[in-house]
Amino acid sequence: MKFGVVVFPGSNCDDDMVHVLSEVMGQEVVKLWHKDEDISDFGKGDCIVLPGGFSYGDYLRAGAIAQFSPIMKSVVKFANEGGFVWGICNGFQILCETGLLPGVLLRNNNQKFICKNTHLKSPTNNAAIVAHINLDKALKIPIAHAEGRFHADEATIKQLQDNDQILFYYCDENGEITEEANPNGSTLNIAGICNAERNVFGMMPHPERASEDILGNTDGRILFESLLSTSKVMMG
Repeated sequence: MKFGVVVFPGSNCDDDMVHVLSEVMGQEVVKLWHKDEDISDFGKGDCIVLPGGFSYGDYLRAGAIAQFSPIMKSVVKFANEGGFVWGICNGFQILCETGLLPGVLLRNNNQKFICKNTHLKSPTNNAAIVAHINLDKALKIPIAHAEGRFHADEATIKQLQDNDQILFYYCDENGEITEEANPNGSTLNIAGICNAERNVFGMMPHPERASEDILGNTDGRILFESLLSTSKVMMG
């Protein structure tokens, strides 16, 4: 599987992602500058990653300017043709701004930047990055954001629920989805979603920061392993 990691002015998790994908997961990885428009080297079984950071300084609002980067037209086309696209933190915000994912990421309800470990629980195995997750286990994966509060209108939330598009909920270490376990005020504790076609994923927590023994936490690695296994099946 081949990965492309998009680098915007202000990206600061691109090298972390490249390291995990190449050194930990052993995959081919290419950095893609935000002005690059040609991503024709990537096929349906490959993945474009929009990493965390502060693209364009988060001016206006997070992800609002990055959606107009030349590469994003190609990323939207790639996604619409069935390629995997994975946005993490700022990448999730960009996906919502482009319309590849529904909803919006608002300022945290405490109006502060939050950087800490959180726990996630997935309600489904019906998407590539959660295909092999134990649904009974709470994963410890850190967050680092000021605008991570997922919000959508009631009709959109219902659609996400009915279509099994909610990939992650914030929970406590025992897997209980509670108000106290919600770090930013996200609607229904939502931490990550996918599109209706199940090939575009967005999440606020950083699995690349929880994928190595040296960091004392490998809970995030299962997401990468799940994606790789799914891609392998797709490619026969």
